Amino acid sequence: MLCPADEAALAGLVAGAHAAGEPMLVEGAGTKRGMLRPVQAARSISTRGLTGATLYAPKELVFSARSGTRVRDVEAMLAGEGQHLIAEPPDYAALLGTVPDTQTLGGVVATNLSGPRRVMSGAVRDHVLGMRVVDGTGAVMRAGGRVLKNVTGLDVCKLVAGSHGTLGVMTEITLKVLPAPEATGSLVLSGLDAARGVAALSAALGSPYGVSGAAFLPAEAACRLGYGTSATLVRIEEFADSVTYRLGRLREVWCNFGEMVVLDDAASRDAWSAIRDAAVLPAGEEEAVWRISVRPSRGPSMLAAAAACGGRGYLDWGGGLAMLAAPATEAAHAALTGAARAAGGVWTLLRAPEPMRAAVDVVPGEAAPLRRIGQKVKATMDPRGILNPGRIFAGM
Repeated sequence: MLCPADEAALAGLVAGAHAAGEPMLVEGAGTKRGMLRPVQAARSISTRGLTGATLYAPKELVFSARSGTRVRDVEAMLAGEGQHLIAEPPDYAALLGTVPDTQTLGGVVATNLSGPRRVMSGAVRDHVLGMRVVDGTGAVMRAGGRVLKNVTGLDVCKLVAGSHGTLGVMTEITLKVLPAPEATGSLVLSGLDAARGVAALSAALGSPYGVSGAAFLPAEAACRLGYGTSATLVRIEEFADSVTYRLGRLREVWCNFGEMVVLDDAASRDAWSAIRDAAVLPAGEEEAVWRISVRPSRGPSMLAAAAACGGRGYLDWGGGLAMLAAPATEAAHAALTGAARAAGGVWTLLRAPEPMRAAVDVVPGEAAPLRRIGQKVKATMDPRGILNPGRIFAGM
């Protein structure tokens, strides 16, 4: 494992691998190594030596840090100024068998993993203002900027965010941040089925009360939060008085869905942390885990598809994100990805044994025109294909 201490050293290592045509496994702390396809590489390079904030302007809502900086350290720095990361990135350490609280800022941006607040505030990539990237030849690129409004032509930041290290190695990332909410509270409905639960979530999200989290937990998932039956939850975040007022108005929106309870600040934070990090997903160690995005109205069909092949799961994003666990078999994978296709959705194989990850499509295939564009981008940024080869698609 190569751990360069600065950008120049990292660029030199990548340039050497490019010259030699040697594939490289690129990672931060390695917390997401078990996602997608396994990478066969002669060398491994980590950004964990690139740490620390490089710019923080709280009044301008702009924060920059080197890519190997741990997310928990970023969150601590922002909390000191009453601010937070907008997209609420999850930490899947429990699912992926890694050490909690060690994921890096670069790893979060490279995978574009977003938490429950996505329904209100968008994805991680939507808050990336700029970055420094070492491409597959060892050249250093600067994309975007350090201000909220900038026009720089081709949005390289959007290309690199979510590319899983296949286009370049980020060395520094600049993000937009926002004030953290003073308080949070949640409403919980018990005992609904999935279709009725999603209908309740849709009603809440369609209201003017600023819902920042909307999830449906079947009984098996809800029991992880102490409920004896299914739980349908919505969250409000704001000033304390505003939270109280808006929860009261949401009770009126939900008056026809059944009895409900209010979670106070502490209980609400605990519940949504568990939902964010998939701690409510009762996944066995030998099971595979899929993250499937569909129209919210099709979320219940994803839970039904999982149950049909001996699996289970829960819904976030108002029903639009299905987190599913099922037997780690190609038959289960075909059933769940087929259901996702039928629903017009997309999937990520979040966890599975290595032989299975090497044998199946871990994300949907692309239409021919998109595939050609992707190949041209890859050929431009990593002409010899040395960065995380095969991570997303076989042969790329």
